[in-house]
Amino acid sequence: MSNQVASGKYALSEEVVLAALQTFAERNRIYKGRFEELQQEIAIGVEASLREEVIDGETLFSHLQQKIQQRREQAY
Repeated sequence: MSNQVASGKYALSEEVVLAALQTFAERNRIYKGRFEELQQEIAIGVEASLREEVIDGETLFSHLQQKIQQRREQAY
């Protein structure tokens, strides 16, 4: 804290603590939001799996490689 005050960025050590708490709160808010998004995405995946609406990884990557190759051919 003393380094931050000495740098002139903050006038008091209390300001350093307040800034740290604000940063922590913001990061926590972002983490919570992203965690909730991931939970929703997982639920969607589980539901799709239960309906057998999924494809295996090998098939997925094969399709992606085909799309990439098609785009390369279209670019030239």
